Amino acid sequence: MLMARVAARDADAFRALIEAHAGKAHRIGWRMLGDAVEAEDVAQEAMLKLWEQAGKWQAGGAGVGAWLNRVATNLCLDRLRRRRFSSDQDVPERVDETPLADAQMDADWMRDRAMLAVQALPDRQRAAIVLTYYEDCSNLAAAEILGLNIKAFESLLLRARQALKAGLGDVRAAFAGGAA
Repeated sequence: MLMARVAARDADAFRALIEAHAGKAHRIGWRMLGDAVEAEDVAQEAMLKLWEQAGKWQAGGAGVGAWLNRVATNLCLDRLRRRRFSSDQDVPERVDETPLADAQMDADWMRDRAMLAVQALPDRQRAAIVLTYYEDCSNLAAAEILGLNIKAFESLLLRARQALKAGLGDVRAAFAGGAA
């Protein structure tokens, strides 16, 4: 068991856990915070907590991955509480020198608007959307990560979907009308 080896300060076991789980912690951080540097910080903090808490680990729960998802989500929520996110920056991507086709431009435009709408959600609603739709967590897993019972989580997710639908209503109408 890797966690027992990590508790014994086995660097190879810790490296294996990092390779298996740090990417998801980074993705959660990126999608919730919208900043690559902060996402990296969240991933590193989550892995540091794993290293520090390894001696207290008890097998039989949802697993290391689920625990790290919860830690990363909570770290993001803490950061969001400390500051209100506002940014005009696009998602950093590799610059493609070739011209984009109209369909790709439309898809990029819609994705940007959707990301802005997700960023505008209240923190816990944003976490529910990110965990469910971007990280493919089941409702039960996402509820556990957020420390909610399943009914409370589903209610939170419903409110988040309704807020997104309302926030994207004007965008969908403009997109259907040919604005881009």
